[in-house]
Amino acid sequence: MKPSALILQARGTNRDLDVAEALTLAGAEPVFAPLNELRAGKKRFSDYQLLILPGGFSYADALGAGKLLALDLNSYFAEEIAAFVAAGKPVIGICNGFQALVKSGILPGSTGKVEDGKSLVTLTFNEQGHFECRWVNLAPISQKCLWTQALDENILCPIAHGEGNFQANSELRITALTLSDQIALTYVLPDGAPARGDYPANPNGSALDIAGICNPAGNVLGLMPHPENHIHPWQHPRHTRGEIGGSGLALFQNGVQYVLRG
Repeated sequence: MKPSALILQARGTNRDLDVAEALTLAGAEPVFAPLNELRAGKKRFSDYQLLILPGGFSYADALGAGKLLALDLNSYFAEEIAAFVAAGKPVIGICNGFQALVKSGILPGSTGKVEDGKSLVTLTFNEQGHFECRWVNLAPISQKCLWTQALDENILCPIAHGEGNFQANSELRITALTLSDQIALTYVLPDGAPARGDYPANPNGSALDIAGICNPAGNVLGLMPHPENHIHPWQHPRHTRGEIGGSGLALFQNGVQYVLRG
């Protein structure tokens, strides 16, 4: 039986169909869940094996990217999502979904959401001061994160965001994420060398070239790039010249296989 994957839909979500295709190819059964259906009890988080927060511009990014979706998560579904995460089930938030996971405090996880009234980590405006839409190279570096474990090939996929600059309230916070193996993906050069903050390899100015992080348990992943938009060879920008590597499908396969091994 295929694992069932719950895909959250808010007003402004626009990558739900893309991520559903990726999940299908990875061997899961995607199920769309508008937030109002979840509020009404028509669907329950506990009935599903994976949870996906797809990309888009939820609520038109009013008050900040992912801010109102995060408010939804905390106001209506905090206990259900906490139970889902505590059960070790795979959760992935992509782009706007990552922003919501961070601004709700689900990520970085037990390190906490706020300290003295201030967020510990955030995703803020791109360093270049404008929306970025381009292809980037990612190195999956965390062995704790179930989504990136044992991935030995870098991932090539697009980004599309204006607020993807990952920052923390202190260098010590970034160091803590590094030491706890919570930095799951980093931006790298095409040859795999570290981007070292250089634009456009690091497209937004994120600290330590961070493209994605996981929670301390490793089952919740958030990332700004869109791996669901490079799951077929023909989506590679140079496929007509024979280049087809760096597929993002491996991330979704890892999540599904984790459930199947259960």
